[in-house]
Amino acid sequence: MAGQVAPEGIYNEEGSVDASFLSHIANAIAEGDTETLLRDVSHLHQSEIGDLLEALQPEQRRDLVNLMGATFDFTALTEVDDSIRRDIVEAMPNEQIAQAVQQLDSDDAVYILEDLDPADQNEILAQLPFTERVRLRRSLSYPEETAGRRMQTEFVAVPPFWTVGQTIDYMREARELPDSFAQIFVIDPTFRLVGTVDLDRILRTQRAVKIEEIMRETRHAIPATMDQEEAAQIFEQYDLLSAAVVDENERLVGVLTIDDVVDVITQEAEEDLMRLGGVGDEELSDSVLATSRSRVPWLLINLVTAFFAASIISLFDHTIETVVALAVLMPIVAGMGGNAGSQTMTVTVRALATGSLGLHNASRVIRREIGVGLINGVIFAALIGTVAGVWFQSPTIGGIIACAMVVNMFTAALAGILIPMLLDRFGADPAVASAVFLTTVTDVVGFFAFLGLATWWFGLL
Repeated sequence: MAGQVAPEGIYNEEGSVDASFLSHIANAIAEGDTETLLRDVSHLHQSEIGDLLEALQPEQRRDLVNLMGATFDFTALTEVDDSIRRDIVEAMPNEQIAQAVQQLDSDDAVYILEDLDPADQNEILAQLPFTERVRLRRSLSYPEETAGRRMQTEFVAVPPFWTVGQTIDYMREARELPDSFAQIFVIDPTFRLVGTVDLDRILRTQRAVKIEEIMRETRHAIPATMDQEEAAQIFEQYDLLSAAVVDENERLVGVLTIDDVVDVITQEAEEDLMRLGGVGDEELSDSVLATSRSRVPWLLINLVTAFFAASIISLFDHTIETVVALAVLMPIVAGMGGNAGSQTMTVTVRALATGSLGLHNASRVIRREIGVGLINGVIFAALIGTVAGVWFQSPTIGGIIACAMVVNMFTAALAGILIPMLLDRFGADPAVASAVFLTTVTDVVGFFAFLGLATWWFGLL
């Protein structure tokens, strides 16, 4: 096996890991061919190694990491699903993890350590140099999904009385600086943040000029306890590449960079999408039992609401027995209402998540959605009413379903925006709970309007 040339390229035309490359690496792992792995894997980008790990079988992933030893880029573990990262890390001795963590940026190190048990965390941290241990403990002390957890504790900070020349010399000589950075932070003797200087400004200024003369006030410092999604919104609003992270005393504790924010935006968008479908934090790498457990609770809730909607139908069983066509058309009314409400709900949940919907514009957006619901209701009422009337050769049936369609489409639009807003107002996650309530409302209103109108109309004949 040694010396065999790997297939060209890691990806196929569809963008997934190429089967021939995957087979090549799997064979090298099976034969313990470290030479081939070092040659064909060590040069890959961390994201490519992450994709490779996800494509391999669980035991192959662990063997790959062990065979590559110190040459394995542990940053790749930040590119894989949480369950895969936990499986790999938990199979490693704490001494190996401690050695790997020392080679990572602090934000990546925290990303790996936060999944471990407190006992393992303490054992690993105890093996790190004092300064690095203190920094990581401080990051881990902040709540999950906050800026403090995502920040990088390596940054460049200088006092305001330094000159540009002193600053440049410091950056050339200091060893514990981040690998890349775009800003220099200006601090007072107590480490309170007083300003920032962009790196390009430093390079264009004479050496004798003092930092305080070219610094600008920091207007977008991010509290360490701020939710990571709110921090990402600040980056998006002000087109930031990096931002200072400060503690409750306005002291500089870290920096949040655009690469971390991109990951946050992707993560939050995926979470919202998954929660709208009622599947929680499920990942493709999860086991059958774990996936089943994550889905069962919401399916049970949907079952309860389905029985509630069915009880509405049972109130009109005599009407359905008399006019069988109603049973055929009922799903259309409920289905159209549910789809229309889902459109409004999706837009509303995303607007709430990005902060673009609030009290200042809520009334305008509600009026817009009501208008959309009425217009679409009239359009589809005319279409479905005509089809139903011709299908069952009954203008009365067509008129009843048309009226019910307008009522349900209007209700769906109203519920689609009000339910997420009310849930958000009371502190619940609208992405998680909105779909269940919306489905219940559109089913109940749709069935009640359609069957109620039919009962009233045929009762007059």
